[in-house]
Amino acid sequence: MASRLPLLFAAGAAVLMLGASGPSAQQAEYTNNFKYNSGQSVQPVFEGWSWAPDGSINMHFGYLNRNYVQEPAIPVGANNNIQPGGPDRGQPTYFYARTQRNMFTVNIPKDWDKKRELIWTVTVNGKTERAVGWLQLEWEIDPVGGANTGGRTDEEYVKNKPPSITLATVAPVKLPATATLTATLTDDGLPKPRGRGKPAVGQETPPTLQGGSEAPVNVPAVAARSARETPPGATGGAARPQGPSVSWIVWRGPGDATFSPRLAEPKDGRTVTTATFTKPGEYVLRAIATDTLKTSSQDVKVTVQ
Repeated sequence: MASRLPLLFAAGAAVLMLGASGPSAQQAEYTNNFKYNSGQSVQPVFEGWSWAPDGSINMHFGYLNRNYVQEPAIPVGANNNIQPGGPDRGQPTYFYARTQRNMFTVNIPKDWDKKRELIWTVTVNGKTERAVGWLQLEWEIDPVGGANTGGRTDEEYVKNKPPSITLATVAPVKLPATATLTATLTDDGLPKPRGRGKPAVGQETPPTLQGGSEAPVNVPAVAARSARETPPGATGGAARPQGPSVSWIVWRGPGDATFSPRLAEPKDGRTVTTATFTKPGEYVLRAIATDTLKTSSQDVKVTVQ
């Protein structure tokens, strides 16, 4: 049976809310709910664990970038490491703003001690945060009752296989740099598309913030990211396709890339996206294929000179 995943980083906020009262507490609550452009930490999050088909164990991780604008690049090393067995265990080095769920897994042996910890440590803006994972029984993720299934156990869902994806290699590019990303997608046709539902009344367009007291300098503008598509995993953005699709993110690299389109539906089994870079360096771009229920991913390296 699936268990609710741990949200370890939320405990401090709950203690603050429960333990304070009166005018000074209201001021503290107001202060601690500021939204910051930059200067805040990145909180790694342990999402739970699951059994791999070969009997080994997968530990699942995501993160919360507490900044609303700053998206730090943190190379693998002293400031971005996973132990034991690291520092490199496949984690991202480019961190999108806000909450990014179930971003990657770390495979560990099936004889891993139940009390042994796997720790992901991230330091940015002078702040160090950790996610600590271990084999707590209640944190096991049941694949049949996992995310995005709606509790489905029907034959169509059980037989569904994740799509497979193949990426073409990308030759080095020079600034101003644009690379062509070609993905070939193969899917079993499950689940069958169900069409788009109508948005709830009053939710046809996203809300905007208006009014309020004068904000501190470091509070982000509402439209700061309006020109960019919402990265996969983030809240908001346009409605997702009802069939197979491919989306792109920067997994590793010195900066972001602009993808056009970031999310594409295949035509004749292929998608073509352009990636535009503004900083030189070595990049790892990740293509995420989904059939709306199950996902798979592949990486491609791009050298920007």
